[in-house]
Amino acid sequence: MPSAERKHNSRTMKTVRNISIIPLLLAVIIVTTPAALWARRYTNLPLMRITTADGGDITSKTAYKYCTIVYIDGQDNETVYDSAQIRGRGNSTWYMAKKPYRIKFRKKEKFLGKGYAKARSWTLLANAADKTMMRNALTSALGERLGLSFNPACRFVDLELNGNYLGTYQISDQVDVRPHRVDITEQDIIPADTADITGGYLLEADGSHDYTDGKDGFRTAQGVPIHVHSPDKEVIVPRQLSYIRSYVNDFETRLFSTTFTDPAIGYRALTDTASLINWYLVTEISANVDGFYSTYFYKDKGDPLLYWGPCWDNDIAYNNDNRTDRGAGANTTRQLMSDVGYGAVRGWVRQMKSDPWFNARVWERFSALTADGLEDYLLGVIDSLSGVLGEAQERNYQRWGISTRMYHEMVLYSSYGQYVADLRQFVTAHLAYLAAVLKADPVVTPQPFELRDYYYRVRNAGANTAIATSDGISAVGMAAGQSEETDEWEIRAVGTYYQLLNRSNGLALCDPTPTGSTTVGTQLTLSAADTTDRRQLWAFVPQGTDGWYNIINAASVHTVNLSNGGSADGTRVISWTSDSRNSVSLNRKWYFETTAALPTGITSPVAEPADYALAYNAGSATLHFGADDRRELRFTATVYDLAGRQVGSFRADRGFSAAHLPAGVYIVRWLGRSAKFRR
Repeated sequence: MPSAERKHNSRTMKTVRNISIIPLLLAVIIVTTPAALWARRYTNLPLMRITTADGGDITSKTAYKYCTIVYIDGQDNETVYDSAQIRGRGNSTWYMAKKPYRIKFRKKEKFLGKGYAKARSWTLLANAADKTMMRNALTSALGERLGLSFNPACRFVDLELNGNYLGTYQISDQVDVRPHRVDITEQDIIPADTADITGGYLLEADGSHDYTDGKDGFRTAQGVPIHVHSPDKEVIVPRQLSYIRSYVNDFETRLFSTTFTDPAIGYRALTDTASLINWYLVTEISANVDGFYSTYFYKDKGDPLLYWGPCWDNDIAYNNDNRTDRGAGANTTRQLMSDVGYGAVRGWVRQMKSDPWFNARVWERFSALTADGLEDYLLGVIDSLSGVLGEAQERNYQRWGISTRMYHEMVLYSSYGQYVADLRQFVTAHLAYLAAVLKADPVVTPQPFELRDYYYRVRNAGANTAIATSDGISAVGMAAGQSEETDEWEIRAVGTYYQLLNRSNGLALCDPTPTGSTTVGTQLTLSAADTTDRRQLWAFVPQGTDGWYNIINAASVHTVNLSNGGSADGTRVISWTSDSRNSVSLNRKWYFETTAALPTGITSPVAEPADYALAYNAGSATLHFGADDRRELRFTATVYDLAGRQVGSFRADRGFSAAHLPAGVYIVRWLGRSAKFRR
């Protein structure tokens, strides 16, 4: 592996352990404990004592001060961290009376223990605008419930700075690239000219900055400000910034194109749709008006998809921002964030909501969650967190005032219990509202191509003639398709694409149009089979429910077109721009007719290499890859149902549980290979 990068292989952090302190702390609360036990702490919570080297306050959110940190846990065990640093953090939260901070240790620390990140940087969230102090923790638990890969930690502590008690704070992760955080390839030094710079990139659509200077970010063509968090500005080079800018702009261009609903050439071709749907639902369920103002997403090395999350900055979520109140109770209890949320990413989401597929998948996922007890789960988390914070909140609000407005709180009460009750009522009412408004009309989903172990004729929907080699060697034209091997094709799966090999000569169907070219009308050719040549790879995009497909090239993104709709033998088969006519033009629609069975020993999936293998354990409903050297398992596999919907993805070295999937047949695709399994 090049020294310029290193791959993290740890297990993804689970939010269950983020709130794993809850049972322990609840137990402490329940037990009658002599007051003397808390002599070294303010409440039942752990205590952080921070002393700055100069004894002064923290006045900057850019310049660190050296400090000593003493951490006293719930059993009065003391750990001292010297030569640490502290500064302010946050945007609007920095200007509140109770301020948030960022701490940095001298070296990487397992600050929160086993199962958490080993890192120098951590955050101390004040949760000043949230009188329950639990909205960030509740959303982290929600993200875990929905299966997001990274959900920031939450451990509540009392904070003392230079001998002054500052109240109840939440220790949380800094969003960065490392195991147990965003676990992707880290490009942490300046890359060599020949290095693979396809990943990883941690990005944030960040409404608080402009990024027109191009130092550590950029603006998309639609004006969305993108902060490149990783690689950071100390090591990123122009070609890395150019690469990821082009990639995000390509995604955005596809999203706003006339073919944006097409799964092969629209926005979904560059999107991990499972994380997209889950991220969107977390934003709507939490009613986070800042969800589209600060939006994290990322891309890993060698992976063509953009992944969504983690969710962050939820202190004004759950109906806690009076700027959304339109009067007569029209607050976020009965509002969608796609209608009222802040930030430029809302424009992306509104365009996605123009796609019937997106709305159908959102409704399917939401329905499954609610049927699985989502409301009871969230109410249970609220009750557990309020137990953890029960004693500490009293001391906190002696310091800050429980009915003092810190920001844009929707309501002010005189007791902590009233705030918790208000949050519980919101969850119940908002879930009922979402159940009414997210329900999508039934969408008839065209069936994806299902590969069988046969040769195929590829016939045009209008002319009913078949694609063939017209000269027996390399030229491609049309033929009546009676029984000649020149018009029969072996179709092989290559990842999410297919390769078509002519039965008569073994050559692969190819679009010679240069990538990015605006030239149309180029005649298709045959060339020596090469699965790494994207000009030979094709997407089969279903059109309607009649078994017709567009055949779209992976390199040119052009569709196969019958020239002028001719039916005579030898009529040219050409490459043409994919656009809205893909769904209506018979010249661009094709269907697949099976002929003879493939010879014994030939199978449609690409064969497994010898150095690793995929296995499915029906008893545990688990997929896993095995290898002599697990360093080879550094790729992502994606799971689809037979309707072509992505139902999950996983790193090959981690495995995948299919226990939550309905019974049926599923397809796994990875690195140009595919296989089926039956759940």
